[in-house]
Amino acid sequence: MKQTVPVAKGQIYTITIQGLGTSGEGVGRYEGFTVFIPFALPEEEVRVKITLVKKNYAVGEVIEILKPSEHRVDPICPVYGTCGGCQLQHVSYEEQLRLKTQNVRDIMERIGKTNPDLVKPALGPESPWHYRNKMQIPVGVEKGQAVLGFYARGSHAIVPCTNCAIQDDGNNQISAVCERLLRETKCQPYNELTGEGMIRHIIGRIGKSGWMVIIVSTAKTLPQAEYWVSEIRKHLPNVTSIVLNHNPKKTNVIMGRDCTLLWGEETITDTIDELQFRLSPHSFFQVNPEQTTVLYKKALEFAQLIGEETVIDAYCGTGTISLFLAKQVKHVIGIEIVEPAIVDAKANAKRNGITNAEFIAADAAKEMPALVKRGVKADVVVFDPIRAGCKEEVLKAAATMKPARMVYVSCNPASMARDIVVLRELGYEVEIVQPVDMFPMTSHVEVVSKLVKIKG
Repeated sequence: MKQTVPVAKGQIYTITIQGLGTSGEGVGRYEGFTVFIPFALPEEEVRVKITLVKKNYAVGEVIEILKPSEHRVDPICPVYGTCGGCQLQHVSYEEQLRLKTQNVRDIMERIGKTNPDLVKPALGPESPWHYRNKMQIPVGVEKGQAVLGFYARGSHAIVPCTNCAIQDDGNNQISAVCERLLRETKCQPYNELTGEGMIRHIIGRIGKSGWMVIIVSTAKTLPQAEYWVSEIRKHLPNVTSIVLNHNPKKTNVIMGRDCTLLWGEETITDTIDELQFRLSPHSFFQVNPEQTTVLYKKALEFAQLIGEETVIDAYCGTGTISLFLAKQVKHVIGIEIVEPAIVDAKANAKRNGITNAEFIAADAAKEMPALVKRGVKADVVVFDPIRAGCKEEVLKAAATMKPARMVYVSCNPASMARDIVVLRELGYEVEIVQPVDMFPMTSHVEVVSKLVKIKG
């Protein structure tokens, strides 16, 4: 018998919000039918206009808040709700942490088949504002002139903004100066629909040693480059590196492969705790160093190292976690499929005087089983995979090594919970899950879990 959908597109309904979805949207039901409502909060009663209807759910927009949540606050950003960068500025920060904790608990119970009480309260920073040390701001046109801004929610339309509340203030300074220079030099913004124009993005990186400005262009040269350099140096004295990145392809990928140094140093330096990392234009680095330190210290705590262990970091990236662990262990083996990341990892190890870290450029799904065949043993295995989670071959190979503990770091609690089910079948049980809020004002949350070998 065909299910009747009780809502219709364009119609208005009164709905009570029961929870928060994984993207920060309110979740309510109308006659038992699920409706997702951005910017609505749990326990609120709202009038909602339906904008999309599917077989199993609908999406609506708030027309009126009939009963507001006690945790609702006024967003500080003037483009909040239009810009797609933040989803939770309308919630007090204390409540954001509670909601993110509850979200992880729900996921661990529903997907991970795990006791939700193992999930500890999310750890937040001292201040939830101006934390992002990297900015990738697209360039566009509004009313005939060049603008910098961020993509609108659900589209690539640009919302003009050079004063983002979650960006480091240095990045806001960079975007304001570069927007003025775009207009003065009449460099044409790139149009991703037609492929015409030149300047695609401005990227800012804020490090401890200085700031880096990256101008992403379809052309190999920058018109009036000397003027750009002189003005940036004059108005942004903290800038130590100015780079032109060449990206001629019609693609959503932000940066191209080739860079030209326009002025200054080729790299900048940033730190996590006491470790120094040299950052080139393409280097991956966590965008919130303060909370990264919190996350990595928690991973170190969960690893329970005494100094004699061999640790495998199965998705090591540029080696940040590997190097963080290296001073506490006998030997670290880092594996990463992206070869430039391994080059950075080796350079970072050398820069920090770390000699007990080995880095391998390989697919962990192939390298982990190969290490097992060679008889390599690990006392602790660390996972920090991409959002999709670990490949099953990696999990099986890790379990075959019979480490006493596993530490799983994830930017996607759902894929981590799925992998925890697999690891349970392989003889490992989760002991504790710690959410860490790396991205305040957004719906994202990082998690780190400790898994131990099941006895018997």
